[in-house]
Amino acid sequence: MATALVTGASAGIGRTFAVQLAARRHDLVVVARNEGRLRELSAQLERDHGIAVEVLVADLSQREGMQVVADRLADRDRPVDLLVNNAGFGLKQPFLRNDVQDEEEMLTVLVRSVLVLSHAAGLAMRERGHGAIVNVSSVAGFMASGTYAAAKSYVTVFSEGLSQELAGTGVTVTALCPGFTRTEFHERAGIRGHGIPDFMWLQADALVRDCLDDVDKGKVISVPGWQYKIASTALRVLPRPLVRNGLLAQRHRPQ
Repeated sequence: MATALVTGASAGIGRTFAVQLAARRHDLVVVARNEGRLRELSAQLERDHGIAVEVLVADLSQREGMQVVADRLADRDRPVDLLVNNAGFGLKQPFLRNDVQDEEEMLTVLVRSVLVLSHAAGLAMRERGHGAIVNVSSVAGFMASGTYAAAKSYVTVFSEGLSQELAGTGVTVTALCPGFTRTEFHERAGIRGHGIPDFMWLQADALVRDCLDDVDKGKVISVPGWQYKIASTALRVLPRPLVRNGLLAQRHRPQ
């Protein structure tokens, strides 16, 4: 039975990944700061699917927390076959209105933890000759809308580069680039989503299902939803001044 490690597993897209992977008969390592939520999730998944769930409490905004997870990924005696780097959060205000410490914390979780955990997983998986890494990015990474978008742009490009480095090793890397998704992400960030039409909202269940199908196919970039496939294609071919000044760049960040 394969084992998957999911960061940010206590809520939102991360929780949905855990539930769907459990249904696929993966054992799990669930990672988040909220131990109570992780214990509740663990009990539910073990009861419903008869799998083993390991709870790993870690704060990925701290280097010590990252190292705990990295060490688990590197453990040769307990191999992890699939890493889902999902942990993250957003900030409500524009860059210059935020406290720089909050900006640094967000960058640490969105970028540094992805780098550190992908390094640990990539080395271990390459040595075994199989495995998959999913880095949850965002359609925002194709835009020009603040530091969240900049961080997600890094995640997408980093994933593309790592996929090339691991080509032919049996290890795949997929950047998941969702748009607006109905989870508690926006509520926790203080983003209400006013003015976003209903058809632009994705459902987490369908998003994760499509992503896992893309992982099975070895796709490097997974963009769920027809509306975001169109939007991401347009954002990648439009002149950058239009992207910077267009309506999409003025919206709150998706995910």
